[in-house]
Amino acid sequence: MQRTGAGIVWEVLRREGVEVVFGVPGGAIMPTYDLRATYGIRHVLMRHEQAAAHAADGYARATGRVGVALATSGPGATNLTTGIANAMLDSIPMVCITGQVNVSSLGTDAFQEADITGITLPITKHGYLVTDVNDLGAVLHEAFAIARSGRPGPVLVDLPKDVQIASGTYIPPDTPSTRAEATHLLTEAMLDVSLCQLAAMIGEAERPVVLCGHGVVASRSDRLLLQLAEIADLPTAVTLLGKSAFPEAHPLALGMMGMHGNVAANLAIQQADLVIALGMRFDDRVTGRLD
Repeated sequence: MQRTGAGIVWEVLRREGVEVVFGVPGGAIMPTYDLRATYGIRHVLMRHEQAAAHAADGYARATGRVGVALATSGPGATNLTTGIANAMLDSIPMVCITGQVNVSSLGTDAFQEADITGITLPITKHGYLVTDVNDLGAVLHEAFAIARSGRPGPVLVDLPKDVQIASGTYIPPDTPSTRAEATHLLTEAMLDVSLCQLAAMIGEAERPVVLCGHGVVASRSDRLLLQLAEIADLPTAVTLLGKSAFPEAHPLALGMMGMHGNVAANLAIQQADLVIALGMRFDDRVTGRLD
């Protein structure tokens, strides 16, 4: 189907199941904003682009969907960086779409030009600068797939203004990325062996402790964790971002670990002969001195 670049943006968002986006309009992203009402996707107007990134992050945490933030070029795009970095560190699926100067003006220090794909390289899972409108649909679908697959995270798509205005061909994917299965590094046979080893280690341990973090929350595995803890009688400590992963009033709950955590949790971990870490990354505020 033939669409302008702006139309392709909203068509992809609709097909990816996006119902709400957060953003601040500006000159370089205005062609995309002009078509929003045609597609009926709700837009929440923020007062600052950093707030748009944080709102998309919070929306993703609350709903499990990919959060979407829109911003214009230059200062609009650079204002997103704090929210993007936060989403990257906390593994939050998010797609940020930024306006950019015309393709012919790239690299000329044009008005409100900033190399946002270069700026955000260390704080995104992937970044795109789209210079051909015919690539836009595939790029956006891929951005959503990358944002939500494996360990989730933010992806940035930078759109020059003339690409938004140009007309091109959009070919809908045969299989929506919302249904795409993540590629798993562990085969089923390897997983069975690992689980058998874990079960044996738990059976032999005298002071086993579970450490759980945000990964348990993000994967909606809190009920499975509770079953594991109760069946194997495992005291369970949580990280700051994992606090909702285990009921605080449960007899097996040790509370939060780490620098700002509970004495009981930290002592239990220090004296444990088996530590089962689930969905946490041993942040320095959790571990303190490793010795």
